[in-house]
Amino acid sequence: MTLGSELAQHGIGGGATDLPIPLMFAMVGASWALVLSFALLVVEWKQPRFTKPDVDPEAAEPPVRRPWLAVVGLVLTAWFLLALFGGPSNETNASLGWLYILTWVGLVPLALLFGHVWRDLSPWRTIQSWLGDGRRTYPAKLGYWPAAAGLMAFAWLELASPDPADVTSVRLWVAIYIGAMLIGGWLFGPTWFDRADPFDVYSAVVSKLSPFVRHGRFALHNPLRTLPTVPVAPGLVAVLGTLLGSTAYDSFSSSTFWQKKAPSVLEQSATLIGFCALVGILFTLATRASGGLTPERRRALPGLLAHTLVPIVVGYIVAHYATYLLEKGQSAFIAMLDPLGRGWQPLGDPATAYFLSEHVDTLAFLKVAAVVTGHVIAVIAAHDRALALLPKAHRLSGQLALLVLMVAYTFTGLFLLFSA
Repeated sequence: MTLGSELAQHGIGGGATDLPIPLMFAMVGASWALVLSFALLVVEWKQPRFTKPDVDPEAAEPPVRRPWLAVVGLVLTAWFLLALFGGPSNETNASLGWLYILTWVGLVPLALLFGHVWRDLSPWRTIQSWLGDGRRTYPAKLGYWPAAAGLMAFAWLELASPDPADVTSVRLWVAIYIGAMLIGGWLFGPTWFDRADPFDVYSAVVSKLSPFVRHGRFALHNPLRTLPTVPVAPGLVAVLGTLLGSTAYDSFSSSTFWQKKAPSVLEQSATLIGFCALVGILFTLATRASGGLTPERRRALPGLLAHTLVPIVVGYIVAHYATYLLEKGQSAFIAMLDPLGRGWQPLGDPATAYFLSEHVDTLAFLKVAAVVTGHVIAVIAAHDRALALLPKAHRLSGQLALLVLMVAYTFTGLFLLFSA
């Protein structure tokens, strides 16, 4: 079966039907981990420790882009476009694996290990730097909404379109994306990429959880100190809701129930949007469920607490896509060595190593641990932030709705992973 065939069947996710851990054990254990973590925090953690980051993300000057990485980004982009537009117009096109696996899924470990390196690699930032500053000021009210729309468009292409392996559709999507980036960069300068480029924003948000890079430099540190520096702007909850909701939908769409139903494109699209919207709406309601706040402060809470969703997003993506990245990513990399589909084999004909799939116990532990760890980190980050944001009399009660929601996220995430 080709990579394109697998994409056409169920996006890029991997199921967990063969995991040797009983579903109920995993769900109950994960929930107890969250509740006990919260109880310990309430008793031992009474003052905020991470809510005053050492650098204001809006005031700090971004690190200077590294020219050699900018060149690497231009070369890689040219290679990808050569494969996309010059390769075969069928599911054997090597660019499909590059886009769906090496870029979309690989972006998370890249940001965790090396920080916001996407900023250096971005060819659109490089081209924009040649054109000078933007012609207009980016509208502050627009915030991250363009990035959220771009992420939703990509999620639709991957998960709900008639055929995600249809090269013509991918070519059209990429062409629109490139046009939007070039025009937006020309109009608004670097701020456009900070707020509107879906891949750039995704990388920037995840990089705040990196324990290895801080302020653009390699430095071991506690990521809970950099996580609160995610810049707050309108649409931030929509970005994270789309990332988490689309990954959850990917698991759901692989379930026996959904496969037997054989849903139409309209049903798939509506369900995908519903998943993403539900994640964002429930988070907004839970964060606002506190007393003693002015209406203005209550409206600001979802954005001020949005960074607490980042560990959940990362944990679920690791659990859902790790096997696919590490195993199918090998095939995607090898395919990109033959961008035109001419049968080139510079590395010979290496076999794919299915090391995770062959060690089911290890895979099960990795998936459950990733989900639980992400939620526990989120609980810690939310508790610390709540201590600074909520009135003293409501610090405990104001967090309960969010805790219940995180337990619900854990239940749902594990259920979908096990039922995929």
